[in-house]
Amino acid sequence: MGKDNLFLHGCGTAMVTPFKGEEVDYEAFAATVDWQVETGVDFLVPLGTTGETPTLTESEKLQILEVTLHHAKGRPVMAGVGSNSVRGTLENIRLLQDADAFLVVVPFYNKPPQRGMYEYFKAIAKATPKPIVLYNVPGRTGSNIEPQTVLTLAREVPNIIGIKEASGKMEQSLKILEGRPEGFSLLSGNDEDTLALMKAGADGVISVASNVYPSAMADFVHAAEQGRWDAASRMEESLKPLFKALFVEPNPIPAKAAMAQLGLMENSLRLPLVKASPETEETIREAIRIVQLGE
Repeated sequence: MGKDNLFLHGCGTAMVTPFKGEEVDYEAFAATVDWQVETGVDFLVPLGTTGETPTLTESEKLQILEVTLHHAKGRPVMAGVGSNSVRGTLENIRLLQDADAFLVVVPFYNKPPQRGMYEYFKAIAKATPKPIVLYNVPGRTGSNIEPQTVLTLAREVPNIIGIKEASGKMEQSLKILEGRPEGFSLLSGNDEDTLALMKAGADGVISVASNVYPSAMADFVHAAEQGRWDAASRMEESLKPLFKALFVEPNPIPAKAAMAQLGLMENSLRLPLVKASPETEETIREAIRIVQLGE
């Protein structure tokens, strides 16, 4: 499948995985997918960092993907499949083969050199005809994929169609935007960077905040897509406290606290993650109030 067959853009949601006690709450998850679709989110990204995927079993991963696909109503579904080995990632791809595309994080812990990243992503893409989106998040993986490596993969590997850029380095994203081939998508991996990146030509965001307020995030991103910069800037102002609140503790601790405050799911996480502190709960409560005032 070539780049022009699935060009991801707009607002995608890095889906939270609800738990009820120790078990996945599939009913709450299905309801959140319905809510995402109804409120205008463009695509869905289950089984990533925000979904606490390292704590999930294979059967749980498969069922989460099946629920997402069943409730997506035609929205593209991009499943997180990355691991720190080719074998592990390909096993995830085989398990989750019904997804429309795969999000593959830079291998973590190993700290590969650039040529290792190039060979790794090339091997992953060669093993599937489906689209691959790179995911660069050095704060979690300990490694940064450099723009030249990204651009080489974008030019040489037809089914590598984009990157989720969460390095927080604007100059890095600008180099990718300047040199990317046609049809290669750059999506912000940080909510707070979305508007600045879209002004520079980026295509959208894979958002944590859209778990909590999908309509507000979708409206914000769509305004930016349409070049309505003044409106997008006003929307960003009301969303900024939420962007900050959702990362005062490691993601998805604050996101789950926010969704529980809104009555969307139980505030349950799997160890080693724990519930938000009372101080974080109050910060989130205030951020939600500001978003509601801005709607």
